[in-house]
Amino acid sequence: MPKRPYLIRALHEWITDNRLTPHIIVDARDEALQVPKQHITDGKIVLNVSYSATRNLVFDNNMVRFEALFEGANHKIEVPALSVIGIYARETGQGMIFVDETDSSNTKSLDSTEKQERPSLKIVR
Repeated sequence: MPKRPYLIRALHEWITDNRLTPHIIVDARDEALQVPKQHITDGKIVLNVSYSATRNLVFDNNMVRFEALFEGANHKIEVPALSVIGIYARETGQGMIFVDETDSSNTKSLDSTEKQERPSLKIVR
């Protein structure tokens, strides 16, 4: 199960709790994406996902869904969670950029031939 949806929810909560404005950066090449196409730039779109800018905001394990106004018109937005490239606070830039979870080069597995070190634990009395 991907970690990204959980991290998006956690960072959204953290940014909101700090009274900042959460924005998500989305890879707009996914066909399941529902956003106003005229706001896509260089294959990406940045969306304000604050509670004040959205209605019916839902972060589930598959999609980010909400309604928002773009140029005065109401739009239903649906973003596949794995298309979210990052989430950050507009005011500070603090947040997280996600790496491709399918890229195995970002994970290190222990080779069965590698010697595993024993933990250095002590009994404290």
